[in-house]
Amino acid sequence: MTTDTDAAPTDILLIRHGETAWNAERRLQGHLDIPLNGEGERQAALLAAALAGESIDAVVSSDLMRARQTAQAVADTKGLPLRQDAQLRERGYGGFEGLLYSEIEQRFPREFAAWQARDVDASLPPGRNTAETFRAFFARCTGAILRLAAASPGTTLALVAHGGVLECAYRLARGLPLDTPRDFKVYNASINRFRYHPADGRLELYSWGEVEHLRPGVLDELP
Repeated sequence: MTTDTDAAPTDILLIRHGETAWNAERRLQGHLDIPLNGEGERQAALLAAALAGESIDAVVSSDLMRARQTAQAVADTKGLPLRQDAQLRERGYGGFEGLLYSEIEQRFPREFAAWQARDVDASLPPGRNTAETFRAFFARCTGAILRLAAASPGTTLALVAHGGVLECAYRLARGLPLDTPRDFKVYNASINRFRYHPADGRLELYSWGEVEHLRPGVLDELP
């Protein structure tokens, strides 16, 4: 039997982690576990303060350190436990991870060209961590967001993840093809507001890229 609560939408605050040293130098992180830098810690504190007055029922983060640290600041301010979900991780970039974009182009010119051309089924070179196609990554992280939302009808979730995860959620909500260029910004410690509608499984975007709490100094995630 379906109740009114079961049919209620879920509000989602989807948040990108704060800045890391590798963000600042444009080095690809992927599944490598990089902590926040000093600026990222400042951003996490400002984010938590900005959300202190909002109704949040649960805080869930990627299991990578940069997301956990950002989410912990929010959870502590709200007096909530921090839950982790590895399915909210950034895309696994395999052999690209740990390299500057210029280094990737030099070492892996064919794979780099396919990546920049947005070939969503192109394979990445193997590395110490998983190498995912963009299509597989999209399915993983959007599936996690929808699963978490469906399990918590009528609540507000704060989900702290990564630039690629935010991009995928934006594309899902807007119905954008995966192979189109990214023409929207994805800022560190930004607040992005979605609503999940259980009746049709639809993800609605109603506010993107809130960063006024961080001014000045936020970095965009490179596409």
